[in-house]
Amino acid sequence: MSPEQAPSVDLKDGFPRRIPGEAPALLARNVSKIFGTTKVLDDVTLAVMPGEVHGLLGANGSGKSTFIKTIAGLHDPEPGAELILYGQGAPLPMPAGGARRLGISFVHQHLALMPSLTVLENMLLNDLAVEQNFNIRWGKAKKQVAETFERFDIKIDPMTRVQDLAQSDRALIAICRAFEEVRLNAGAGRGILILDEPTPFLPKSGVDQLFSLVRSVVADGASVILVAHDIDEIREITDRATILRDGKLAGTVVSEQASHEDFIELIVGEKVTMFQSARTPDHSKPIAASVRKLRASPAENVSFDIREGEILGLTGLIGSGFDRVPEAIFGAQKDSDGTLEIGGQSFALNAMSPGKAMGQGVAFLPADRLGRAGIGTLSIAENMILPVMGDFRNLLGIDWGKINTHVFDMGRKYDIRPNRPYQDLKSLSGGNAQKVLMAKWLQTLPKLLMLDEPTQGVDVGARQKLFQAIDEASRKGSAVLVASTDAEQLAQICHRVLVFAKGQIVTELTGADITKDNISQETLRAHGTQTEPKQEVA
Repeated sequence: MSPEQAPSVDLKDGFPRRIPGEAPALLARNVSKIFGTTKVLDDVTLAVMPGEVHGLLGANGSGKSTFIKTIAGLHDPEPGAELILYGQGAPLPMPAGGARRLGISFVHQHLALMPSLTVLENMLLNDLAVEQNFNIRWGKAKKQVAETFERFDIKIDPMTRVQDLAQSDRALIAICRAFEEVRLNAGAGRGILILDEPTPFLPKSGVDQLFSLVRSVVADGASVILVAHDIDEIREITDRATILRDGKLAGTVVSEQASHEDFIELIVGEKVTMFQSARTPDHSKPIAASVRKLRASPAENVSFDIREGEILGLTGLIGSGFDRVPEAIFGAQKDSDGTLEIGGQSFALNAMSPGKAMGQGVAFLPADRLGRAGIGTLSIAENMILPVMGDFRNLLGIDWGKINTHVFDMGRKYDIRPNRPYQDLKSLSGGNAQKVLMAKWLQTLPKLLMLDEPTQGVDVGARQKLFQAIDEASRKGSAVLVASTDAEQLAQICHRVLVFAKGQIVTELTGADITKDNISQETLRAHGTQTEPKQEVA
């Protein structure tokens, strides 16, 4: 089926019916983009029907974000590209503010929020930027935003500064703002909302909330394009999905008719062997680190050991405290307490610092990729070399030639694309940036490697490479601590999994009990929430 054609099947479970021959809500045709000598997009065509949730997938660096940014007007396409909305031609390149006036609203990966402003000010930010309307009745605006949040069941005070909110709350604000723009600017039964990887920062409850909002938007006739890496999410929420590979159109499928394996093969271009770590930890190996009576609110009285070569998972619902553990061990939480025993020494966590932790062979990769984990305005080489800068000093200062050679070799080892040591970290796709930051710490051969949501926003192919790198580090003797809400990820790589609830470790899973379903069920059970058992599909 060509992308311009509407599917002739009726989709079930409340998805709107398709009318054969109906004009797409959005038809982007023959879109190409060249950066320097690299053709990032090669004659891509995408059609999205009215009232459709349409997925857009592909490996990191496949061109998804470039395609979206071209539609948004952030990039100019090569000559020959066309954009047609509801059967009417639209300008490409898109002029400033043009997409918004035509009823297209975006949520980009980095959310486009200003942390120093309040939630209310951020909700009005696009109005101020595009229309330059500074005559705002703030009382009325606050009431309207509060009513919007109530309608979407978002419990956030509009007067809170964004910098004081969790990342998941920030994502919901950006998405809610975009929803309102579609509703106000497109008119009844029209409009296109484009979500560029909105779910990596959201807990499961936040994803469910997002999907509820998406369904409410398409119920009114608007369309949604969801750019994502999570195949299960795509299969759950989308009608159809288009897959890009190496800048080209790999195919478009009806989501409910395509299997998980079908998606993987289209994304990667071949069948992928899913990584699976050995299930049984080696209890003969010495203990690498012991944590005793750790406190970092809401985590309380947390104690555990981790052995050399062991991959230990920490999980729970958002707010259960599991994600505070690595921060406290690394000295990134000043209100923490307890002790860490490593290398034959005991350290009080209330006196721990990142420098002291690194001196003991502890490495920590936070989830905030371009915030706490990396510096977007620095190059790949500058980011990667920070922990080992001393190894590249000579009598004349820093040997940048040696650094660039080392970073290029690391780029080949970890399949970083593009492999250009001088390129800014912020210009990379999410998955490639994560490879850089993972390599940054793996090269130090740490005694204890701590990872917070290490595959957030990483495509299925790149995930397997990261898992192999983590496994390789454990085989070399590193103890690896993985804090994550991703049950599938934990099931693939962990020897043990500790489930948290209300700041406490409540369940330990080992061996054959470490499965995606078991981890999910134990997490919900620990919080007093039961789910119906999944029915096997014949």
